Amino acid sequence: MAKTSKTAVTAAPIVDIGISTTDRRAIAEGLNALLADTYALYQKTHAFHWNVEGPMFQTLHLMFETHYNELWLATDLIAERIRSLGFPVRATYSELAKLSTIPESPGVPAATDMVKLLVEGHHAASRTARKVFTVAEKADDQSTVDVLTQRLQIHEKTAWMLRSLLA
Repeated sequence: MAKTSKTAVTAAPIVDIGISTTDRRAIAEGLNALLADTYALYQKTHAFHWNVEGPMFQTLHLMFETHYNELWLATDLIAERIRSLGFPVRATYSELAKLSTIPESPGVPAATDMVKLLVEGHHAASRTARKVFTVAEKADDQSTVDVLTQRLQIHEKTAWMLRSLLA
């Protein structure tokens, strides 16, 4: 009868990428907040896509679809950056809800109210990204700065396009 051997549990590998653990932790915490805002905005945009009605239906339905698909992809980009820094992703609904600065929108708002709420959501995500940007720049974390720059460009452009619908 073969004897079974127990393998030793090994510690997680050390992350030695030139950024201190303290800075990586602070950046990961900020990115988790951005992930929460991104996910909340994704959910809101997808719900509005399903429920929009009125004269702007076709335009908004298609625009919201484009936006929620982009946001969905962004959640993975942000989460993978957190993991690259060596920290876990806060991924449960309750954790994301606690971290997000974007409130839920109960019920089914009118189409123009949907647009206003999404503008507010993109503005909120931009503010969250800017907070992390400062920490990442200070830590000389170019990879996170790149992710944040991309996110800021998208949130600011999307907010502008949505605001233009309200003019």
